Amino acid sequence: MIILQHAALSTSRSSRTVLLSFVALVLAVLQGCAMSPNANPRDPWEPFNRNIASFNDGLDEAVVKPVATAYQHVTPQIMRTGVNNFFGNIADVWSLVNNVLQLKPAESVETLFRVGVNTTIGLVGLIDVASELRLERHTEDFGQTLGYWGMPAGPYVVLPLLGPSTLRDSLSLPVDAKGNLVGRVDDVALRNSLITLRIVDVRANLLNAGRLLDAAALDKYSFTRDAYLQRRRGLIKEQTTDVNSEEERYDLPAPGQPEVSPVDTKNTP
Repeated sequence: MIILQHAALSTSRSSRTVLLSFVALVLAVLQGCAMSPNANPRDPWEPFNRNIASFNDGLDEAVVKPVATAYQHVTPQIMRTGVNNFFGNIADVWSLVNNVLQLKPAESVETLFRVGVNTTIGLVGLIDVASELRLERHTEDFGQTLGYWGMPAGPYVVLPLLGPSTLRDSLSLPVDAKGNLVGRVDDVALRNSLITLRIVDVRANLLNAGRLLDAAALDKYSFTRDAYLQRRRGLIKEQTTDVNSEEERYDLPAPGQPEVSPVDTKNTP
């Protein structure tokens, strides 16, 4: 259900207030949960997180996945590509802000050119002309910006509806929501339609990956957690060489436990 994070960044002001208040309540509950002496330091609230993950998976199976499957079957590929490009161009605008906040001049300039080219020549982003011109996409969010400036990731958290996160990434959601242009559309009907379309489009793009995950992972929860933490760790390591930071330690295995990789290529038949 990580795809619903995109929707969280596109809701109306009142809906965002309710949603973010709910997130804050969940985080407060997590802070009050007792930790087992043998708890994984990366995931000290694992029992609670597993319950939320099960709820999210159930909602996905009952509602989001069937709609995304139907969307993939009835919508021509060229239209789905255009939709994906359109939302990618919108996301690039917020990535530009975060590249600037992370003091990345080259990436900022390249992202600025991406947005300019795709918005004009690419018909408001429906055509990804920038990629054809080899202008690389530098996706950034405020959680990565906080990590760049040294804020530790904190424990792993599974948010209701929003999916995998960390304490730092959860706290960055209000800022990311402010930076999403879809949430600034005044027409409520149009805004809600864009939000729904974005959710369905992202889920449709993940259908094949979801099938592979279901087939390959003995423990879907652990696989998803380790993959998420490894990916976020990698994104932050691209921005800083401070290997002694807290960011590094949260994604190391617990003391006395072997390191676990989301994909063990050595033992794959």
